[in-house]
Amino acid sequence: MTLRTAHTSDLTPAELLAVRGMLYDAFDGDLGDEDWEHTLGGMHALVHDERGLAAHGAVVMRRVRLGARWLRTGYVEGVAVRRDVRRTGLGGRVMDALEGVITRAYDLGALSASDEGALLYESRGWRAWSGPVHALSPDGPLRLPDEEGSTYVWPVPVAAADPDAVLLFDWREGDVL
Repeated sequence: MTLRTAHTSDLTPAELLAVRGMLYDAFDGDLGDEDWEHTLGGMHALVHDERGLAAHGAVVMRRVRLGARWLRTGYVEGVAVRRDVRRTGLGGRVMDALEGVITRAYDLGALSASDEGALLYESRGWRAWSGPVHALSPDGPLRLPDEEGSTYVWPVPVAAADPDAVLLFDWREGDVL
């Protein structure tokens, strides 16, 4: 197994096609163009084995207001492990690499987790945000109640300054979080 981190601009068209195909499979076909777009423009962690791409995750730049501060936030996207190698530690290897990027380049890490994915993130110290979650829509702040309880932050000491404060994410097309 080899792990490589690379910016989107350093990935070849064939690598991007492999990542998109694996994500499409991992998310049971629920990966639209906007979802794919959200995965691009940041740093990727790619694990390869003798069969090819085995695991992937990306961290992209977002802006999040917490209290009176806008924080440079590393938002985790597209974490997936190929079906035949799940539960072998590859998700942890991907997250090790992405958390390293977040530690070196961002004030905060954030992500939106599925119930299954939440187990991995919680085991690594990520915590569900206990306060309200909003996005700054074109029409102003918009509460995202469906994202409350599934929006995770890391490292917790930075985010725990006021755990009931509103997290206000920048806007993007498609699924905001």
